[in-house]
Amino acid sequence: MNYKEQLHLLIKNALEEDIGDGDHSTLSCINADAKGKAILKIKEEGIIAGIRVAEIIFKYIEPEAIFTACKNDGDKMQFGEVAFEVHAKARTILTCERLVLNCMQRMSGIATLTRKYVDRLKGYNTKLLDTRKTTPGFRLLEKEAVRIGGGTNHRFGLYDMIMLKDNHIDYCGGIEQAIEKANAYLQQKNLYLKIEIETRNLEDVKTVLKVGKINRIMLDNFTSQQIEEALQLINEKYETEASGGINLENIREYAATGVNYISSGAIIHQAKSVDLSLKAQIL
Repeated sequence: MNYKEQLHLLIKNALEEDIGDGDHSTLSCINADAKGKAILKIKEEGIIAGIRVAEIIFKYIEPEAIFTACKNDGDKMQFGEVAFEVHAKARTILTCERLVLNCMQRMSGIATLTRKYVDRLKGYNTKLLDTRKTTPGFRLLEKEAVRIGGGTNHRFGLYDMIMLKDNHIDYCGGIEQAIEKANAYLQQKNLYLKIEIETRNLEDVKTVLKVGKINRIMLDNFTSQQIEEALQLINEKYETEASGGINLENIREYAATGVNYISSGAIIHQAKSVDLSLKAQIL
């Protein structure tokens, strides 16, 4: 499925989860032909994300809804500003309200934290990657929020890259066996996927360099000094990624090593949702 199809499926499932056999609160007291207007009020500073998603949610229920964005995804936001306004049936606004807020509050929180990390990388060539440490069923929008915040998406799932991590290597019997089997598998299946392999120490790095046949080396839980030593061994032959124990306080220290990528699960799973509210305005 492409992005649009995945997004529509996410919205469909989320609305079905919320509405069930009917939005009885709305159906019980709001006339079917009543028109409404609402604005999204920003209640704290950060990076706004999910504007486009909000429009698609409203129009999923009511294609004729009129949506006017006052900000764009990725813009800085301040308390008291308005992100968008929507004109639609009152029932549409009320039924979509929680899904829109859940998506935008979560996405804006991730985009805000991602931007903080990305800002720390200014002056270096290192790129910030996300991970698969995402909320089940919501990965599409969490990774979109990372992109909006200035980060770079890593693999979306188990299907679009081969990543040989510690458990793969241990179950397989070692680095050499894992790399050889992965390459044989790709050839057998006629697949063209990048191979990344995790290393836990400098000896692992040396073994990978001896075997080759990979695209990227992950340096997991290395100190910045160990990263520098590993990069000297690798000598730009392969892409490099630092992972584990990297945070806002030490990320510049790691970027200064010259590593190509730094991956962080924290930009998603430690992000705090941003305070937003959807306020009705009587027509």
